[in-house]
Amino acid sequence: MIKKTEKNELAYVVKDVHENQMSAYPNLKRELRYFPAVLEGDGGLDPRERARFNMDGYLTGLKGLERGEVGRVRDQFEALLENEMEAGRGSYSMDGWQHKVGFIYDLVKTPAILDAVEALIGPNILCWGTHFFCKLPGDGKRVPWHQDASFWPLTPSKCVTAWLAIDDAMVENGCMRIVPRSHLHGQIAFRKSEEDGASVLNQTVDAVDMYGDEPVDIELEAGQFSLHSDLILHGSNPNLSGDKRRCGVTLRYIPTEVAAPSGWRQGESILCRGEDLSGTWNSAERPVG
Repeated sequence: MIKKTEKNELAYVVKDVHENQMSAYPNLKRELRYFPAVLEGDGGLDPRERARFNMDGYLTGLKGLERGEVGRVRDQFEALLENEMEAGRGSYSMDGWQHKVGFIYDLVKTPAILDAVEALIGPNILCWGTHFFCKLPGDGKRVPWHQDASFWPLTPSKCVTAWLAIDDAMVENGCMRIVPRSHLHGQIAFRKSEEDGASVLNQTVDAVDMYGDEPVDIELEAGQFSLHSDLILHGSNPNLSGDKRRCGVTLRYIPTEVAAPSGWRQGESILCRGEDLSGTWNSAERPVG
């Protein structure tokens, strides 16, 4: 068992994964540890912000879209949401649509977001996935504590997620919560989530107080975004508000040196800046419509 990391010690720990770990790629050798951001050079973040990301595993309250821009995105999202709800697929179904829908492709290339991401992972940036997490008012579903890296066959674990608020995301409507410094433990053992219909994901990490500081609520105004490491523990509570929807979109970015199994997300990913150093990614063109 790993002891809780001391507050003044920046340690990068690789943890053995328990036998109960689930994996869609059991034979894939992966390097699962935190790779710190370089604290030099220009970019969308200053050295203090990058140092904070290294220490805590996240940043929040960053400005991504102006009010008018986020309003247009909200209108376009709501047109998609109406179709999905009428088809019975629900409000969480818009997963990996960046290569199919023009405005989502454009969100991936938002300059303010890419500038901040570049400051953490370097100039060669690929977005391999997006997902709208839309909690309607009264939605009883929770997102259990989890690490993103446990779901993806990427190696090394250098993915940074931008969580862009389409609606205001507050405690009352189920904003994201993060366990600071938990990314320093490498991959953490998880179990299968209860099949009670109340969990959005099928993985759950227990006893999260062992792995970092007290959980922090990531409240964002519409148009703001946060950034988090693929190894940070995070989740969210149900939206029990009576009238406040909470919609955000996750944008998943990696440096192009990161590799995936052959065929995984090919044709869906977008080369945002720089060049494909691994030579394994097939970048999508902007879709029409």
